[in-house]
Amino acid sequence: MRRLSTISKYTLFAVLSGVLLWLSWPERGWTPLIFVALVPLLWIERLYERGKGAGNHLKVFFWFFLSMSVWNGLTTWWIWNSTSVGSIVALGLNSLLMAIVWQLFYVTKRDHGPAIGYLSLPFYWIGFEYLHLNWEISWPWLTLGNAFAARPQWVQWYEYTGVLGGSLWVIGVNILLFQISKNLFTHSLLLKVRQANTIILSLIALLLIAVPIDVSYHLYDHRPDQGQPTSVAFVQPNIDPYNEKFNGTSDDQLNEFLRLASTVVDSQTEFLVGPETALPDGIWEEEILQHKSIKKIDQFLIGFPKLNLITGLTSFKRYKQTEKPSITARKFKDNADYYDVYNSAILVDPSDNIQIYHKTRLVPGVEKMPYPKIFGFLEKFSLELGGTSGSLGTQDRRANLISESGIPVAPAICYESIYGDFLSAYMRNGAQFLAIITNDGWWGDTPGYRQHLQYARLRAIEFRKSIVRSANTGISCFINQRGDITEATTWWTADARKATILRNEHVTFYAQFGDYIGFVAAFLSVSFFVFMVLRRLLRFI
Repeated sequence: MRRLSTISKYTLFAVLSGVLLWLSWPERGWTPLIFVALVPLLWIERLYERGKGAGNHLKVFFWFFLSMSVWNGLTTWWIWNSTSVGSIVALGLNSLLMAIVWQLFYVTKRDHGPAIGYLSLPFYWIGFEYLHLNWEISWPWLTLGNAFAARPQWVQWYEYTGVLGGSLWVIGVNILLFQISKNLFTHSLLLKVRQANTIILSLIALLLIAVPIDVSYHLYDHRPDQGQPTSVAFVQPNIDPYNEKFNGTSDDQLNEFLRLASTVVDSQTEFLVGPETALPDGIWEEEILQHKSIKKIDQFLIGFPKLNLITGLTSFKRYKQTEKPSITARKFKDNADYYDVYNSAILVDPSDNIQIYHKTRLVPGVEKMPYPKIFGFLEKFSLELGGTSGSLGTQDRRANLISESGIPVAPAICYESIYGDFLSAYMRNGAQFLAIITNDGWWGDTPGYRQHLQYARLRAIEFRKSIVRSANTGISCFINQRGDITEATTWWTADARKATILRNEHVTFYAQFGDYIGFVAAFLSVSFFVFMVLRRLLRFI
C-alpha cells in the first residue's frame, strides 16, 4: 500500500505539472499559472533525491517524461489533424528531449548540491530552447517565453531579451516558489529560521513577478507606434487546403482572391498581402513573367499605381548544367538535370518587377527531412502538404522584399514567424514592417491556428514593427508595435481588410543581438556538462 501511495504521489505531481503548463498556455489559458507550473516537477526531483534509493536516477526519468508528455499532448494535440504518424513522433520526441533536460538537472543537483543544481536548471532549459530554435529537428512551439503571447502588456521588455528572457523569468519564479513551498511543508529548518527564510523568499518572488510586469506596462503606455503611415490590405481567401486548394481550379482561386482585394484596395494602397501558396500552381521561376497567373496580377495592378502585391506560391528552379545542385534537388525523370521545389513568397510591383523569397525555416518531417545525409532514406514517408511532397529547397540570405518606392518588407512564411532570432536579420537589413503569410487550415478549428496568431504578437514587440498577417484559413489581422491585434478576421470566412500602419527603420536591442541569452545559456550548459563528464572519468583514473 505504501508503494502504491508513493507511485500515486509521483503520478499526481507529474500530471499536475503538465496540466498546469497546458492551462497557462495561449490562447485560452490563464497565464499566471505558468509561475507555479514547474513546482510539482521540482517536488518530484526533491522526493527522489531525498529517497536515495538505488536506481532512482533512472526511475525519476519516467516521471519527467510523463509530465512533459502531458504538456505536449494537451497543448499541441492538434498536430494530429495534419499528420497522425508525424504527431506521435513530434510529441514523443519533444517530450523526450524535455525530460532529458530535467534529468540533467537532477543529476547535477545530486552530484553537486542544491546551489549548483538549481542554478543549472535555467541554463540547461534555455540552452535546450536555444538548440531547438537552431537545429534541424526544430520545434520551438513550447518555448516557455511563448506563454505570455496572449498578454503582450506583460512582456514589452522582449524588445531587449526576446522570448528566452521570458523563459528565464518563468524558471526563476518557479524555483523561488518551490523553495517557499518547501519551507512551508517540510521541517528541515528551525522554525524561526524557516519563517524568516520564507518571508525573504516571498518578498523576492513578489518583486520578481511584479517588477517586470510594472516595467512592461510602463513601456506599453509610453511606446506608441512610430514611423511613416502606409496604407496596406490583406486577403483571406478561405480555401479548404485538403479538398479544394490543390485540387481545384487555380484560375477560379486567383479570380476570387483579386475580387476580394478589389473590395478594399484603392489608389492610395501601397501593399496588398495574400497568404501562403495563394498561387497553387507550381511556377518555374525562369518563366514566371510569362505565367498566366502573373499576367493576370499585372493586369490587376494597372488600376492601382502604388500597389505592391506580396503573396505565396509554389515555385520551381531548374539547375543549369554548370550549377551544382543543392542537397534537396530532385532529378528529372526523363533527363540528367536537377530542379528544386520551394515554398515561396513573391512581390509583384506595378512595373512588372518580381522578387522571390524561398522559405528557409521548414517544418521538420513535413517540408524537409532533417539531416538528409542521415535520414534521407525516410524521404518517401514525408507528408504531402502544399501540393508537393519531399524536402523543399531553401535560401541562406535574409533578403527583404522591396517595393517599387523602396520600402523593405520582411517576409515570413508560416512556421518562420515563431523564430525571433531568425527574423532579426531582416530588421538589421532595414525591414520596415513584417508580412506574415500562412495557411493555418491544416489543423482545423483547433488551438493550433490561434496559438500561431498569438505568437506573432511577440515578434511585433521584439522588433517594434507593425505586422500584416494574411492566412488562407485561420485568422488574418494587423498587429501594432505593442502587440495589439486589430481588424482580425474569423475562422473559415473569406474576407479582406485595409488599414494604415506605421513603418519604421528602428532596430531594437533584440534585433541587433538576437538570442544572446540562449547563446550564453547553451555555452554554460555545454561547459558544465563537459566538466561533469571529465570529473566522473577522473574518478576511474
